[in-house]
Amino acid sequence: MDSLQTEIPVKRLVLVLLDGLSIAAGRRCMSCLAALDEAGQASYGEASSILPPLSRPAYAALFSGRPPLSNGILHNDFPSLCPAPTIFQKAVNLGLVTAAAAYFWVSELCNRAPFIAERDRITDDANLPISHGIFYSCDAYPDEELFRDAEYLRHKHLPHLLLVHAMGIDFAGHKFGADSREYRDAARTADGLLARYLPLWLAAGYAALVVSDHGMDGEGSHYDATDENRRVPLWLVGEVRNMTRPCRLVEVADLIAAYLRV
Repeated sequence: MDSLQTEIPVKRLVLVLLDGLSIAAGRRCMSCLAALDEAGQASYGEASSILPPLSRPAYAALFSGRPPLSNGILHNDFPSLCPAPTIFQKAVNLGLVTAAAAYFWVSELCNRAPFIAERDRITDDANLPISHGIFYSCDAYPDEELFRDAEYLRHKHLPHLLLVHAMGIDFAGHKFGADSREYRDAARTADGLLARYLPLWLAAGYAALVVSDHGMDGEGSHYDATDENRRVPLWLVGEVRNMTRPCRLVEVADLIAAYLRV
């Protein structure tokens, strides 16, 4: 009798990186995500970020699964490719489709460095780790436009791994501090956008992982080695919620790899 082969279903994941979202703002302001957690459709936890708790080192650690002292990205002023293979490279190596709507540092870490806006802002190259991208270079780029960019990429390319990287919370934190209404309103805006797009993603067969790279303090900084800067919120939404939540930011890449089977 011929053996029967069971086809492994295709997994698709949206990685939402809410830059600069603190634990306090995550607990207080992310009502949509809290509702999903309360209804059993998401799993909430907290993870430890890296030292130094800066954005570019955190991105590199998040995407590669290796901390700054291992991957060599130790500060923000380092426009270079991440020396360690990223989750995007692993996905492309196995024939999966990748896309990102993200800040240009992500392009420099994963695709090409330095970033040349005229060449790299709109990326469409199957040979690059992030094959399809819309990369912005203005820190004040509106989160609403960023989510629209991501949704365009999702509809056009049907990526297996889609990064949605919003800077609105981080921008407000640096300008007004983490104790300000402006900072909390930026978090509420991001939550409202997730309320709009998460149902669409889930209905299309995507799971979602929502995480921050670092926190923010009352001085509008996230450099110091404090809990408010190092501890970050993390939500697993949809099918991925049943997986073991990472306790450290550097464990997120392994979770994504396991979910996508790369």
